[in-house]
Amino acid sequence: MSELMKASDYKSGLKPIWCPGCGDYGFLNALTKTFEELQLKTEDVAVCSGIGCSSRTPGYVKAYSFNGIHGRVLPFASGVKMARPDATVIAVGGDGDGFSIGAGHIGHAARKNINITYLVLDNNIYGLTKGQASPTTPLGVKTKTTFYGNMGTTLNPVRMLIAYNASFVARTFTGNPKHTQQMIKEAIQHPGFSFVEILSPCVTFRGQDQFKLIREKVTYLDESYDCSDEVKAFEVANNNDRMALGVIFKQFRPTYDEIIMENVIKKAQALSNGTVHIDTLLEQFKP
Repeated sequence: MSELMKASDYKSGLKPIWCPGCGDYGFLNALTKTFEELQLKTEDVAVCSGIGCSSRTPGYVKAYSFNGIHGRVLPFASGVKMARPDATVIAVGGDGDGFSIGAGHIGHAARKNINITYLVLDNNIYGLTKGQASPTTPLGVKTKTTFYGNMGTTLNPVRMLIAYNASFVARTFTGNPKHTQQMIKEAIQHPGFSFVEILSPCVTFRGQDQFKLIREKVTYLDESYDCSDEVKAFEVANNNDRMALGVIFKQFRPTYDEIIMENVIKKAQALSNGTVHIDTLLEQFKP
């Protein structure tokens, strides 16, 4: 019998270079502890990312890791899942990477219900590029690019993902590692496109007070909450006075790879008596 994997076994040995006090440290620990809890095999896990502070994560995890270009993590992760349907595929990014240049990809990954987990570490700022306003920067906050205060309406990621018909939408906070671990675990186990907004304060460009502000504003969904109720989920997402933590919306429907298997692969195999020949497949496209 093989020995059980520990959280430390899932770390690459590369030392993280995030700023001291960054919320991403708590996220990394929660992620590797989730892997330990699920006893995932490193050869069956793929961690993909774009560009940004949180997008350094693949380098710190012992798995098939891919650090791509800015805003393109979901196409990469989707491709990996299509090539290896049996793999646990995790996409990691920040609010700038995901909701600005990468925003156009989210709706399509969600509507297709591709069976991947998208973890967005939201610090309300562009941290790696030294403090510009991001799509989730609160209204009125002064940054390197908003000297007189941010004038753009703040993006609400949870509301956006519910509207995009993502089949799993949750929110958590790195200041509560156990809750973060639980949300990551449920997201990985969910069959379909799973999105988790992870509030991860930037101590450098948003200050230590951001932790305090988040703690004062968050509330936890209790067991009586029905996460299958889409109307209720929108009500929770639209509450700007309190930030609900937990699984906000969840539904079950066929995943993209299941649909591909049933409607494409099996039909193609049937046409060719179990053996796929390119000439047979091309026949259907003849005028």
